[in-house]
Amino acid sequence: MSDAPVHDAVREKYGAIARSVGKTGCCGPTACGGGDPITSNLYSDADTRDLPADAVAASLGCGNPTALLALEPGSTVLDLGSGGGIDVLLSAKRVGPAGKVYGLDMTDEMLALARANQQKAGATNVEFLKGTIEAIPLPDRSVDVIISNCVINLSTDKDAVLREAFRVLKPGGRFAVSDVIVRGHVPPDVRRSMELWVGCIAGALEESEYASKLRAAGFTDVEVEPWRIYNVEDARSFLTEGGLDVDRLAPEVEGRFASAFVRARRPEAAPCCGPDCCA
Repeated sequence: MSDAPVHDAVREKYGAIARSVGKTGCCGPTACGGGDPITSNLYSDADTRDLPADAVAASLGCGNPTALLALEPGSTVLDLGSGGGIDVLLSAKRVGPAGKVYGLDMTDEMLALARANQQKAGATNVEFLKGTIEAIPLPDRSVDVIISNCVINLSTDKDAVLREAFRVLKPGGRFAVSDVIVRGHVPPDVRRSMELWVGCIAGALEESEYASKLRAAGFTDVEVEPWRIYNVEDARSFLTEGGLDVDRLAPEVEGRFASAFVRARRPEAAPCCGPDCCA
């Protein structure tokens, strides 16, 4: 599928979710075909205690990227696909008033919700930007850390996303995201059905392919760590509604999809050793 239809479908899906926040009281299970096994129990009460309720309600991720690494005061952080802003607001607390956190999203309704949550939280070190993760509207070498929560799997051009992430990171900068991955071979029709369940409109990478793409973009210290592995019972009702024989397919599905923590680093800049090398 090309970029434009996917982007349009993602905007429509997440725009509708953003509009529903505060009306239904919960948007996680309606977002991804009954996605409670994916979106539940990702944040501690201590994480969410001081956040606006709408930021928590609009959380549609598959992990907690802010728990993957220490964020130092004064750091600049970028959240790819920031949604209602939960990970931006958590990061803003950790980097402090001397730091800065950008949230990037392409959906107007989500941006409006995130900015409203920013106002409620009183976060003055936060800025939400409109754009796509394949063309990040920030200068080269401008951020210390990139986070993301179950968004890169939605892109049809992950190579572009990872190249852009590498471009905007400072030398030594860190990449720490939560994402959905595939573990081993899954038949195409089953894979598509599972991806629809896991990620709404998804193209989850096989775990070794994810690592390879990060290295091809220039990253080092690459780690892909599955932490929540989905079994066929998690998706039984969704697959059954799709006309699939779940019991027959179970051996081909069981344990093949997972939420993973993905970490990498942009290498430090080479030392300057001549009058022209750093020009």
